[in-house]
Amino acid sequence: MEQVFAPWRIEWIRRDEGNPDIEDCVFCELPELDDDRENLIVARGEHAFVMLNNYPYNPGHVMVIPHTHTGDYTALDDDVLLDHARLKQRTFDALEAALEPDGFNAGLNLGDGAGGSIDDHLHTHVVPRWQGDTNFMPVLSDTTVIVEALEATYDHVHEAFAAQDGATVPDEDGAVVFE
Repeated sequence: MEQVFAPWRIEWIRRDEGNPDIEDCVFCELPELDDDRENLIVARGEHAFVMLNNYPYNPGHVMVIPHTHTGDYTALDDDVLLDHARLKQRTFDALEAALEPDGFNAGLNLGDGAGGSIDDHLHTHVVPRWQGDTNFMPVLSDTTVIVEALEATYDHVHEAFAAQDGATVPDEDGAVVFE
């Protein structure tokens, strides 16, 4: 198979290259913008935030990203490490409640040779997995099939974060905040 019919992707194809609001680091600058929903930021902690992946492997594929701009995991101080870890825990809970996966893949792509597209600002990928979710598309044709639009996934995951203890939602389009 060489083609997959996905007419809803035309909006992505016709977009302007890059985000004109971003000058340097997308992970440093997106949290500073006003529209969390548009920027796919679903939750925030004091030192980290959770953002849906723009190129998801599976529905619910998120990244837990410390505010500290570094590609060196050992450079994170204890407060940042703890907040990042706690936000990962909340992420597993939210994805479990929102999507009911059978498991997760979670990890960091550290360094230039690790295969990540952004190596100067570390981030932890959390990918929900279901029994049998590997199909012929990624195995034979190096293609993935996303079964849900990012906007719908955002709604499910945002609602699950908002239902957790200690969560506040400052406004309708804002990320869930944990103090």
